[in-house]
Amino acid sequence: MKMVNTLGCLLCSLFALSITAEEAAPKISFESQEIAKGIYMISGKGGFAGGNIAVSVGSDGVVMIDDSMPPLLPELNKTIMQLTQQPVHFLINTHVHGDHTGNNSAMAEKGTRVVAHKNLRTHMLTKGINGKPADPKMLPVITFSHNMNFHLNGLDAEIHHLPKAHTDGDAYVYFAEVNVIHAGDVFFNGMFPYIDLNSGGSVDGYIKAQQAMLKASNEKTKIIPGHGPLATKADLEQANKMLQEAVKLVQNQIDKGLSEDDVVAVNPLASFHDKWNWGFITTERMTRQLYKGLTQ
Repeated sequence: MKMVNTLGCLLCSLFALSITAEEAAPKISFESQEIAKGIYMISGKGGFAGGNIAVSVGSDGVVMIDDSMPPLLPELNKTIMQLTQQPVHFLINTHVHGDHTGNNSAMAEKGTRVVAHKNLRTHMLTKGINGKPADPKMLPVITFSHNMNFHLNGLDAEIHHLPKAHTDGDAYVYFAEVNVIHAGDVFFNGMFPYIDLNSGGSVDGYIKAQQAMLKASNEKTKIIPGHGPLATKADLEQANKMLQEAVKLVQNQIDKGLSEDDVVAVNPLASFHDKWNWGFITTERMTRQLYKGLTQ
């Protein structure tokens, strides 16, 4: 079946249809694990709960990375309250998608300062979220162009922009002292990645972004992916290797002059299907997004 042209719309539809406020509470919850002193990874269970979240808790306050979706805010708050009674002082958005920024407004109303790359703010102002105008309270109030640093809770958190990767406003967060990285959606652990070409993402930029994080990591680094379980450098290396090989396979078919549908029919990524195919980015969709990314 031919994929809808705009992958971004498909993603938004998946998020919108995956939960409602009534359905979410009994089925979807969050669990936390302390992966370094004072740093917790929060992930959903029981259904689609948005991207993985990180929280840094300490004497200086609470820093949170990404914030799931509005119907799940009560469950998310329960989980955070188990870790700390303090309010969230800063919220870092790794990119613009609604499953990572959906609770910006609710957090901002309680005094949280939202931090993100400047392109994310521009995207919210010009394109909105999920096809709708962004609530002004969602907007980052602190933005950066390349890199910035937090010095809180005895840790130095480095925030690095990753140009034209998953989107044009991606950032990863590196806690150097405890060797932890939050990769955002520049890393889907054990799954085909989603490269949002319509939001400034690119195939080459995605590969280079992963390589930048690999350069910053070592065998002991704990990597929080945008989606999927807690990962290691070896997991990220495997994902990057798969993507580079997939690009070569699709490019070989493009070089033969085949159309997008013809390349899909050839199924050049068949060998990756059993390990990397998943509900949203199927093998066919992966083939199509690579074709589009390599020919645009």
